[in-house]
Amino acid sequence: MAMRRLRTRRTRGRTGRTVGTFVLAAGCVVASCVPPAAASPRAGGQLCATKPFPPSQSPPPPILSGRDVWSFVSEPGLRPMRVTVTANRPGTARGDIFVGPFSADRMVGQTGALVNDNSGDPVWFRPLPATNLQNADVKVQTYHDARRGREQPVLTWWQGTLALPPWYTNLPAGAPEPGGCYYLYDSHYRLLKTVFAHHGYYPDEHEFTLTRRGTALFIASRPVPVDLTPYGGPKNGSIENSEIQEVDLATGRLLFSWNALDHLDPADSEEPVSSASSSDGVWDAFHINSVDEGPDGRLLVSARNMWAVYDITRRSGSINYQLGGKKSDFTFGPDADFYWQHDARYRPGNRISMFDDGCCDLPDGTPEQVSHGLILDLDLRGRKATVHRTYYHRPPLESPTQGNTQALPNGNEFIGWGQSPYYSEYSGAGNTQGDPSRNLLYDAKLPGSNISYRAFRNEWTGAPYYPPSAAVRARAGAGGNVVHASWNGSTRTRAWRVLAGSGPRSLSVVVAHAPRSGFETAVTTPAPGPYFQVKALDARGKVLGTSRVVTLPPFGAR
Repeated sequence: MAMRRLRTRRTRGRTGRTVGTFVLAAGCVVASCVPPAAASPRAGGQLCATKPFPPSQSPPPPILSGRDVWSFVSEPGLRPMRVTVTANRPGTARGDIFVGPFSADRMVGQTGALVNDNSGDPVWFRPLPATNLQNADVKVQTYHDARRGREQPVLTWWQGTLALPPWYTNLPAGAPEPGGCYYLYDSHYRLLKTVFAHHGYYPDEHEFTLTRRGTALFIASRPVPVDLTPYGGPKNGSIENSEIQEVDLATGRLLFSWNALDHLDPADSEEPVSSASSSDGVWDAFHINSVDEGPDGRLLVSARNMWAVYDITRRSGSINYQLGGKKSDFTFGPDADFYWQHDARYRPGNRISMFDDGCCDLPDGTPEQVSHGLILDLDLRGRKATVHRTYYHRPPLESPTQGNTQALPNGNEFIGWGQSPYYSEYSGAGNTQGDPSRNLLYDAKLPGSNISYRAFRNEWTGAPYYPPSAAVRARAGAGGNVVHASWNGSTRTRAWRVLAGSGPRSLSVVVAHAPRSGFETAVTTPAPGPYFQVKALDARGKVLGTSRVVTLPPFGAR
């Protein structure tokens, strides 16, 4: 993620300007804000990273009210951010949008794992219990359970604490602090697995990928003591090193590892060693931020601070080729070069994709670029990279950190803009910097300075193991009551049935029926109650779940 306290632009002698100050201001200020799905006694696995790494000072509290924050009568502990949808045209791929919101300044809403639909309404939200805990890389994957011989869709993410100045200066900004882990949740929002790193390394937020072999491939990081004097740094310094690790999900056993220091030369870094002075002597020379597995088992590794992508043979660990950086094996056609890149992925036909951050902290003489999604054609014999497709945004965005370019099943591309507060979808043909609105199908803006490390569009069917939620309030000045119904994470609910009665065991009368309208549906009924209950219905009218019985709050209560 490579987040810094300050990232400035340095271009051809111009005076740099501040791009942003990173502050993690996530969290929840009420004790009940983690829903049952987050801490189910029925869940398997082991809850981890539920407390943040101790900060040197506390971040400011999040903003939990106002027009940019959702609030719900039936789920008062959920306060997710509210996005603004600025484009929603026909042709988008199927599925919902998965993000891990946090902030570069002061958080608007709670941090956590958030799923939104195309309208911007929440589908599922799992808030975190502390202001300096974060989720990242929230997405849908397929878990291949080798022991049971079956596969199932799961939600996965990283959870932990990021080193973000001024609250954490013991590591380079954006590095994972000790104590993080990876989560796998099933379609009922029950915890299946938690995954940890080996060799004393910390699970890293940048990558967690499930394979068809029943394994997990991920990045792990930690500072390794290194004499930095050959690079112009202190003798008693350290390098924030990374390992690619693969573990067996059934046993947790380490099956494979690839160590960056064993294969990459820190002297080739574009990150000045002087930056270690602001992170307790730890130099972020490599900053490995993605790993992708090709169909032949090769690995594609992105090292952000080397401006390079490496194609690696798994068996030997040797580098087949380097694309970009100071020792690139390729030359570049017009507009094909990239800087501070993220999310390098194999594509069919000797192509690779990435998110080219392109801007900020560039050495004098290096031309600045506008951030964009990028797909390259690689001539492996002639060793030349040329542009295949590009995806730009209007207004133009300069994202110093983060971002991703996701291939969608219908040929579209979904772009998470990293440090810029947007996510977008384009038809596959893309666009150019001169015509950035062309082929834009979907665009949404996050509130305030909220951002998400990556953003994905995935298809997901959620059937919560916990029941729907309900609350009832008197209808002000008009008589009757309003029943509020929601079911956090249910994707099959299409309508609500409301029952009422004079006692908690006499709810046999159906007093209202209403189609689902967003995360929470308000149903008006003249029934006096005072006891109410809601039932969630699917598209055929079948009951999917029943809430607990609720009653009107005491007079004057909200």
